Amino acid sequence: MGVQACEPVRSGMETMRRTFSSQLLTLLLVGMAAGAHADSSDQSSQSPSNPPGDSATPPAASATAPTPATGPLSITVTGKAPGAEPPLPKLAPDKFTDCYASGKTTSPEVADWVAMEICEAELSRDTRIVVDKCANRDGNSAPPMAIQACTELLDRKVLQGRDRFYLFVNRANAYFAQGDKQLALDDYNEAVNLAPKNAKPYFYRGVFNAQTDVEAALRDFDTALSIDPKLVLALRQRAIIYLTQKNFSGALADFSEALRLQPKTAALWSDRGYVCLLQRDYESAVKDEAEAIRLDPKLARAYFLRGAAFGDLGNSPNAVSDIVTAVNLDPSLDHYVSTKGKTASIALPPL
Repeated sequence: MGVQACEPVRSGMETMRRTFSSQLLTLLLVGMAAGAHADSSDQSSQSPSNPPGDSATPPAASATAPTPATGPLSITVTGKAPGAEPPLPKLAPDKFTDCYASGKTTSPEVADWVAMEICEAELSRDTRIVVDKCANRDGNSAPPMAIQACTELLDRKVLQGRDRFYLFVNRANAYFAQGDKQLALDDYNEAVNLAPKNAKPYFYRGVFNAQTDVEAALRDFDTALSIDPKLVLALRQRAIIYLTQKNFSGALADFSEALRLQPKTAALWSDRGYVCLLQRDYESAVKDEAEAIRLDPKLARAYFLRGAAFGDLGNSPNAVSDIVTAVNLDPSLDHYVSTKGKTASIALPPL
């Protein structure tokens, strides 16, 4: 299947609420909502194969689904309490000297090479532990632990030259998660200064800037993509910002290029289908969401969006089927469905 973008049908922002007037649709949606509520305590609110960041964050449950806005990029950070982790191993500045000293014997001319190798292996192990904590490789490091680990590595000059930008980026991410935004920005800036020809520092700073300064974020994503035009993460984040600015042509171009680079990524097909929905190109939306479903049959959002497109095309049976499937896969999507009398309405979840 190609990656031809949907054609803009009209320039205005598509209304976020779709209404279906079928008696059959109303009955099915009411039953679906009741079943989803009954099962929600045993299921995750995110579909198993939908990666974090690609699934919608639903609002609190209410009688009617609110109309979501495609707002600035948001980040939610979770982590364990700092006290739940063991302390970091110490990386003393004289560790290598200690290793050499451990290999000395009573005879100055003879060294205990086995003792030295054991000591160096311990040093390597300890360094690896600290590196893993700084990078939050297992996803469970609390921000203070990651900050401590990155600071240890920076102080001990474990990495030299421009490669140190990795440590600054990881520490900045931890500062940001902790709420220390100025310290985070300082480290992001230091990472950019250390590696001005590497796309990644600009990308990470762009994600940070998107919280408060969309134009600064766009500049960072533009720079990242000028350095590495194949950085799909930057293409997607820039497309999301374009959506907030109602720049649908820009969003379509970035999603289409991302799909050219990664045509087997289901979430990207669903993202572009979302833009087609906003432009009222429902047939293209159905095609993109269908491809997303083919690649990932458990991608709940794709069924939900295809159901919305089917509804706007007047195909109520397929609309009902897809929305029921979506809510069964991800019960949180039920919050975007509301019924009133013989009418059922859905709201589009944000990207």
